Amino acid sequence: MGLQENGSVGFKKYRKMDSDTIEDDDGVFVSYQDNVNQNSSSRRYVMACAIFASLNSVLLGYDVGVMSGAIIFIQEDLKITEVQEEILVGILSIISLLGSLAGGKTSDAIGRKWTMAFAAIVFQTGAAIMALSPSFTLLMVGRLFAGIGIGFGIMIAPVYIAEISPTVARGSLTSFPEIFVNFGILLGYISNYAFSGLPAHISWRIMLAVGILPSVFIGFALLVIPESPRWLVMQNRIDDARMVLLKTNENASEIEERLAEIQQAASFVNAGKFEERAVWRDLLYPSPGVRRMLITGCGIQIFQQITGIDATVYYSPTIFKDAGIEDEAQLLAATVAVGFMKTIFILFAIFLIDKAGRKPLLYVSTIGMTACLFTLGLTLSTLGDGPVCWVVSSEIFPLKLRAQASAIGAVGSRVSSGLVAMSFLSVSRAITVGGTFFVFAALSSLSIAFVYKCVPETKGKSLEQIEMLFQNERAWEGGEVELEDMQHLMKSSES
Repeated sequence: MGLQENGSVGFKKYRKMDSDTIEDDDGVFVSYQDNVNQNSSSRRYVMACAIFASLNSVLLGYDVGVMSGAIIFIQEDLKITEVQEEILVGILSIISLLGSLAGGKTSDAIGRKWTMAFAAIVFQTGAAIMALSPSFTLLMVGRLFAGIGIGFGIMIAPVYIAEISPTVARGSLTSFPEIFVNFGILLGYISNYAFSGLPAHISWRIMLAVGILPSVFIGFALLVIPESPRWLVMQNRIDDARMVLLKTNENASEIEERLAEIQQAASFVNAGKFEERAVWRDLLYPSPGVRRMLITGCGIQIFQQITGIDATVYYSPTIFKDAGIEDEAQLLAATVAVGFMKTIFILFAIFLIDKAGRKPLLYVSTIGMTACLFTLGLTLSTLGDGPVCWVVSSEIFPLKLRAQASAIGAVGSRVSSGLVAMSFLSVSRAITVGGTFFVFAALSSLSIAFVYKCVPETKGKSLEQIEMLFQNERAWEGGEVELEDMQHLMKSSES
């Protein structure tokens, strides 16, 4: 983020006085080089925090990717039925809702950082049980633990990153968990291909056991990343929150202003800790603004899954086999190619998310996905998901409700994913794989209308400004609201 004549660095306005000195809009002279060094340091620190916080997502992605190939060898080794196969694959998403629901309360109690640690421990326990399972029953027990751990992880990582990120980079940084999910999927595909040559009773166990390795990096990450400054404010740890903001913001002169905004959003904490019942009362009997947030946050998560993206990943070998590929090694190699392309386009979307905005990318992804699903249906009858959903759902809720409300959105995502995964084989047998993708295409077309009607643009707005955006029904229903409008709304709410 460079300096321009009468330009800005980060959020603060500056005027260049000479080659070595700049003056900010408060008339304070600062060293140009010192300011650039501070900006670079804070950017690197926030990016490192986002990367480390996203490591749990590798576990989810790896499980999704590796299970697509491991299930072939599990079926051969344990002699499970097709119904058991569907249950084994889909149950993880259903069970993860327990982790997501508990994750909101847990993260408010022990903090965002240690909730991520707990998620990793629970998942690794499940992965170990699965790798050593001698029967379908114990394999399901392992899936139970893994699902709960994933529920915690997928709910808390985007919330944490959204709370530590500066407004200008929040979209791309909050997308990091999605990058790591897809990177994990790719690693799972590669693991399938690498170990497919081993005997059936060994190959799937090694495939699942490799998923334990990321726990080493997660343990190291906990020594590096700070706690969320917004959670610290909720605990009345103002000085600790200030120290985190000093590390994560490019302009030290704005720290007190940001801290004041956070304190205002969490003012109920200063008057006394909020009751858990009050939070759930606000969610079960929401105000018009919170109702709009829930519709947007939950709706966008559900639409992401009912269009079949997770089922496509889980059952990609089955889909390729239906398309005419018979050789087992070629089936797994084809899934590696899918994982590679999926990761490339996720990276491309993340590069654009803070430039083009959330809503334009949602239009591109939903319209493109509808066309591709229709083409798949047509092709299979005759013979891309993106990071934006998690970005939007993690940034739209007010501080008081953010953890629990994000958990509800994650539950919607996981339940939808599980139901689709647990019915994909049965439905495809009934109406063919091609017919199933026609159904997905129809659902995807509905998501385009949902984005138009219920998802406002949040690019360039602070979390507190986004909260005010949803208090305005016109702005929520697809209208664009500028920062000046947000400031007017905030002033009106104070008066």
